Amino acid sequence: MKRVLLFALVGAIVALVFAWHATPALFLHPLLSVNRGLSGLQAHTIGAAGHRVHYLAGGPDGVGTPIVMLHGIFAEKDHWVEFARPLTGTWRVIAPDLPGFGDSGRHAHEPYHYEAQVARLRALLDALQLQRVHLAGSSMGGTLAVLFAQEYPERVASVALIGSPHGLRTPKPSTMDTLIDAGQAPLVAATPEQFDRMMDLLFARQPWIPFPVLQRAMSSAKRDAPSNLRVWHEQLQHRYLLDARIGSLRAPTLALWGEADQVFHPSGMQRLRDHLPGARIEALPGLGHLPMMEAPRDTAEAYARFLRSLPPPAGLSARSARP
Repeated sequence: MKRVLLFALVGAIVALVFAWHATPALFLHPLLSVNRGLSGLQAHTIGAAGHRVHYLAGGPDGVGTPIVMLHGIFAEKDHWVEFARPLTGTWRVIAPDLPGFGDSGRHAHEPYHYEAQVARLRALLDALQLQRVHLAGSSMGGTLAVLFAQEYPERVASVALIGSPHGLRTPKPSTMDTLIDAGQAPLVAATPEQFDRMMDLLFARQPWIPFPVLQRAMSSAKRDAPSNLRVWHEQLQHRYLLDARIGSLRAPTLALWGEADQVFHPSGMQRLRDHLPGARIEALPGLGHLPMMEAPRDTAEAYARFLRSLPPPAGLSARSARP
């Protein structure tokens, strides 16, 4: 009997492993749901800016100033889930798929450059009835946060660059700069080989990503490659957009920059210090371009320290302003 049970158990494990690799889509949504649930996040949709925007939300509602997390180019909302985990016990957290990305979809004949995305972000915040927020952004999302805070300063309590922002001319060129100058689009992956090279570029130490999630990302990148190339060229027209504009940012600012970032060279931290002498700028040893994925807890704790250091909104006591 014990031998029969052992064989049955081994058979079940073998069948599960086979299904995991043969039909990964079966596991995708359960995996995402469990991971979101561990962070206290739930999936929602809302109509805004001509898109059906998908977003994750969690944490205490109606208490304090909420955090809106903005992903980078060709990224999506679930990249924030582990980062959000230490935060949702204290702050309301909202992580959208920005219009044009993830499950929110992209319209073939509409632009997705920064000017258009600033307007869409305002429409999204209006639809969510969020009058004032903390903005935390990764790469493109960080730049979008800066531009939105400059356009609508009354609606932004703080800006956090979680990883290096797009748009600064760094004193030293990055690996990605070299590839761009050679005529390549290193974040557009039409083949498995290009996808692997992109992952090596993004991460210094790639986090464990479940096979079904990784397969979905690879399939989406391949499917969307022609459209992604169009958006890539739109962004490339604003390659150094922040150089001319970052100095006028007035919101309290945090920048967390991975010292092993190959996308935007860490020498860019000095550019931020020159332009934003009042900002808190922290180097993250051993981390690459996406610290919220490589070291989510440590990065989130650094962000939480920054949020707690901010003065309470005018007219509120420190006790009532902070959950």
